[in-house]
Amino acid sequence: MTPSMMTAAKAATFSAASLHLDTEAEIERICGWIRETVIKDLRKRGVVLGLSGGIDSSVTAALCARALGPGKVTGIFMPEHDSDPESLRLGQALAAATGVETVLEDIGPSLAAMGCYTRRDGFIRQIVPEFGEGWGCKVVLENALSSRGYNISWLVVAPPSGEQSRHRMPLEVYLGMIAAANMKQRTRKQIEYYHADRLNFAVAGTPNRLEYDQGFFVKNGDGAADFKPIAHLYKTQVYQLAAALGVPEEICRRPPTTDTWSLPQGQDEYYFSLPYDRMDICLYGLDNGIDREAVGDAAGLTADQVDAVWRNIASKRKVAEYLHAMPATMLD
Repeated sequence: MTPSMMTAAKAATFSAASLHLDTEAEIERICGWIRETVIKDLRKRGVVLGLSGGIDSSVTAALCARALGPGKVTGIFMPEHDSDPESLRLGQALAAATGVETVLEDIGPSLAAMGCYTRRDGFIRQIVPEFGEGWGCKVVLENALSSRGYNISWLVVAPPSGEQSRHRMPLEVYLGMIAAANMKQRTRKQIEYYHADRLNFAVAGTPNRLEYDQGFFVKNGDGAADFKPIAHLYKTQVYQLAAALGVPEEICRRPPTTDTWSLPQGQDEYYFSLPYDRMDICLYGLDNGIDREAVGDAAGLTADQVDAVWRNIASKRKVAEYLHAMPATMLD
């Protein structure tokens, strides 16, 4: 069969099922790699990672606990003033299910001392002068499938009464808000490395393939780690491993969230063109030479919409090239 015939055959059978894994075999492969990397290559006694109550950190913790034993894994809870209380509760549920050790570090006072919140609020007040105590905020991305040829981010605010309003941001305001928000990820990583150094442990990173490929992390923040055991897995594959590893069902049901802003925010409204399952299909199709019509059929998109998503992926990959501090482990 010629290469073109093989590509055509692959396209003819392409669907979301193309991303299905042999979960037990993949878990054993990753666990063996974790043991080799942490103990032999890095010469560390165990693993530290931040526990957010999300699917990625939960699966990473469960893999490390299976590979090394739960006593060799320390999860760090790092809530701050804008954190959803559910994040801590679900992180604690994961720790109880896996038996890993945990430490609670409230980083809110440190962020306040550095001016994280006051700096952010000062930029917001350039647009919404009345923004203040009791208000909420988030940054959202305009739909990448719209007719515009570029992405626009919007500021969304809500007073204590709850009515949300959306505002265009000058570049200065957008950059200032993101710079202030990035203090959160960088402070968390500093705490992780403190405990890693204290215990002679390695720091595990938790990005999945979609986040790693598209630069959805903060340089020297959540993008920093000694190893990244799920960076080769599409997000839907992370969920497959979660079920096989016994991650609590309520974590598996939780919609992916940034948990960065004081208003609830999904990852797809902040960074990605589509919800993760459809983004995975588009990314997989692009990486494996599947034609846009087959990808569109699998993702529920038109061929033109697939093209728009692929352009968005290409644009974000340029960002990722700058952000990557080291190659992804196991990516290929």
